[in-house]
Amino acid sequence: MDEEYDVIVLGTGLKECILSGLLSVDGLKVLHMDRNEYYGGESTSLNLVQLWKRFKGSDKPPAELGSSRDYNVDMIPKFIMANGALVRVLIHTDVTKYLSFKAVDGSFVYNKGKVHKVPATDMEALKSPLMGIFEKRRARKFFIYVQDYKESDPKTHEGMDLTKVTTRELIAKYGLDDNTVDFIGHALALHRDDRYLDEPAVDTVKRMKLYAESLARFQGGSPYIYPLYGLGELPQAFARLSAVYGGTYMLNKPECKVEFDEEGKVCGVTSEGETAKCKKVVCDPSYLPSKVRKVGKVARAIAIMSHPIPNTSESHSVQIILPQKQLGRKSDMYLFCCSYTHNVAPKGKFIAFVSTEAETDNPENELKPGVSLLGPVDEIVYETYDRSEPVNECTLDNCFVSTSYDATTHFESTVDDVLNLYTKITGKVLDLNVDLSAASAAEE
Repeated sequence: MDEEYDVIVLGTGLKECILSGLLSVDGLKVLHMDRNEYYGGESTSLNLVQLWKRFKGSDKPPAELGSSRDYNVDMIPKFIMANGALVRVLIHTDVTKYLSFKAVDGSFVYNKGKVHKVPATDMEALKSPLMGIFEKRRARKFFIYVQDYKESDPKTHEGMDLTKVTTRELIAKYGLDDNTVDFIGHALALHRDDRYLDEPAVDTVKRMKLYAESLARFQGGSPYIYPLYGLGELPQAFARLSAVYGGTYMLNKPECKVEFDEEGKVCGVTSEGETAKCKKVVCDPSYLPSKVRKVGKVARAIAIMSHPIPNTSESHSVQIILPQKQLGRKSDMYLFCCSYTHNVAPKGKFIAFVSTEAETDNPENELKPGVSLLGPVDEIVYETYDRSEPVNECTLDNCFVSTSYDATTHFESTVDDVLNLYTKITGKVLDLNVDLSAASAAEE
């Protein structure tokens, strides 16, 4: 504690651990502290006894659920897009050598009361029961346009400048109906609301391409991968990485009070009467509550089951997106299911999460459309948590605060936040042009 650091990172949540790893690799001197005695902060992973303590206030879960230590239940469960930014960050830092990934079985979307596989290519569009015969042909043409689109090659643009044409205008050109637009926008491009329709189409096209390329990568039923033993492995892998580059980790440090100089700039962090000096602080909202504001809350259910989610082709790991329009809501609902095949539960057990941005104060009622898709459950618990985002001007105080985790069950928005923070802290853009094959040996 009696040294001076370039950066002190507070909290060992996923975002903080990734940043701490990136900054260490960049040659900065990093001290990483957490007030808890465990890794992960909000995004920690719990065994069954810990889960029971947190949600039921008892440390005696029912014996029929199996051994407590066979459970690794991620509190912020998110699947990883196989070719997405997080995988690129993992390869960039070489943290992949500490992790084993396995492909996720299924990616589904809820449409008119039923669950369907998300079609991602022109061939899948032709087979999909989501569309009638004429709509299939129109969708196929649109998918071919997206597959062939290259930003650097105007011949593939069909005379449209997608940085100016809106998504709505592009879709109108192909005559797609609202139903098709709904699953393309929310389950393929992974937009969280419908604002994208009036924004430049290039973003949606890139997102669709990322989905299709990720799907092709592991030849599985989805574009997603997930670490064996769950996401709790990630913070620990980044802690190891940081140590390799001379970073220091300290768990179980009470208080962690951020200190400021007379100009209001951060100058250190105090714990147990000792102050470590620093130039910058990176943390989650809980360490600097005066510099964030509440922007919403997430409602969710966590269920333990003894079977896969019905109508998902027996998928042992799966994501289902329920677009807002299908439910008459303002925000999408997400289902995440993982099981013993990813070593997150005992043999024969499945863990499912249903999450959404809360629009009422009754999570049980609000989450019904998602929970009703699960079939019989052994146990289920409900909770809500607040979502905060920073309101400080980081150029004035040198405090870099991450936003709370949202309801999505994939990593795209989380990594965007990390990359934005990285640029604010270092003044440079992280180079994500990496050899993606570096993570390929890990799929099994």
